[in-house]
Amino acid sequence: MTTAFQQQAFALDARYNAQRATGSPNFRTLYIRRRSQLLRETERTPEQWRQYLKLRSVLLTQHYGKNRGIDLGSSNSNLSTNTNSMEHQNPLISPSKDLLVPTKQADASRAIVGNNSIAENYAFTGVHHIFDQHTKAVTMVKFANNETSRLCCSSLDGNLSVCDVSSNPPCVLAILRGHTSGVPALEWSANNDFIASVSLDATIRLWKSSDFSCLRILNEPNHAQILCCIFQPSNNNLILIGNNRGEIRILNVSAGLFLKNSCKVGGNILILTSDTNGKIIWTGNDRGEILAIICEVNGGMCKGKKLTIDPNICITSLSYRTWISREARDPLLLVNATNNSISLFSVIDEEGGLQLKRKFQNRHTRHVVKSTFCPIMSFRQGACVVTGSEDGNVYFMNVEKNSDKAIVNTLQGHSNTVLSVSFNCDESLLATSDLDGLVIIWKRQNNE
Repeated sequence: MTTAFQQQAFALDARYNAQRATGSPNFRTLYIRRRSQLLRETERTPEQWRQYLKLRSVLLTQHYGKNRGIDLGSSNSNLSTNTNSMEHQNPLISPSKDLLVPTKQADASRAIVGNNSIAENYAFTGVHHIFDQHTKAVTMVKFANNETSRLCCSSLDGNLSVCDVSSNPPCVLAILRGHTSGVPALEWSANNDFIASVSLDATIRLWKSSDFSCLRILNEPNHAQILCCIFQPSNNNLILIGNNRGEIRILNVSAGLFLKNSCKVGGNILILTSDTNGKIIWTGNDRGEILAIICEVNGGMCKGKKLTIDPNICITSLSYRTWISREARDPLLLVNATNNSISLFSVIDEEGGLQLKRKFQNRHTRHVVKSTFCPIMSFRQGACVVTGSEDGNVYFMNVEKNSDKAIVNTLQGHSNTVLSVSFNCDESLLATSDLDGLVIIWKRQNNE
């Protein structure tokens, strides 16, 4: 209970942080980080916490104005202290009765993680650091592959930033400038030598991670806004991009040229993801469609299976995972959509066909909100994912569980829509970003 009140107080201060010392971002970062430390060190009874929150809210509203205040007396406040259930979190179970985890006697897997429950293993309650170097929404945060420290952020302010979260204190290593419009997506190459960024200015830039210089700048052939990108897993010399004209294109990095062939999907292509070997690429657009694209060895593309969820919604996040374990073997696709849902689909054939396995509600109607699988979940009994939300919270969900037990942890600290989430490789840190440009690095409770 005390932890929940501490998060409420932190969330209250975070809402006003952008208005503090507007000419000194370093001061704002130090201030909110110190506030987090002090709150964790403070002991109060529940009633004292309630009184403190009400008084703090009044004082901040008087000082900064009412436009960013929180109505702590409202029963609809997004600062609920119940981290296991919410009024709007009622999962809808698919017709399939198959459990995601068929093996209940997973002694070896439980031993690997210290025989802790999923809730204990995902108790991300501490704030490790806060970054606010961006002036507009941070659209994506992404840790380097198989690393614990380097994090890259993209923003609608047109810049990217690379941070070191393991230094003492964590720091911004570089600001990557050059795009003339917002950057909706980025991607690390497999060996982390390069960072690809795509922009609404119709360009893709390739950055060297060794010295943060810009290696290449390429213009989209039809001058379309580029909304997403991924490296081809089986050939990191190729980058696939999706644009606002509904086209998937392939870029040859070494040649610095787009291949002639493209695949017409339709709508605004908001997200791309791939299976492990890059044979199947899934796309999501603003027409509620998920389309599988089969990639050929010679770089060709052909359409596979298509699933239309609802033509009036947007597919904002796709994440693929193959679980090689006794507990769960099916390849799965995690999907966020603007119909207040986060869904789990089984991949049922070699053409990328999908079958709904589970569906949960998540407050999401407007923005490009993303989710992800927890990296080493296959070592545990259960299946956990983490998602952003338009209510400003970050939710950990055990997608094997039903209704009131699905949410195993809730992080409260952002003052606006949480757009992106990313784990480092050993799950010791979680990065989350929001519509105001704030990036919070959360540490696992037992990770000092």
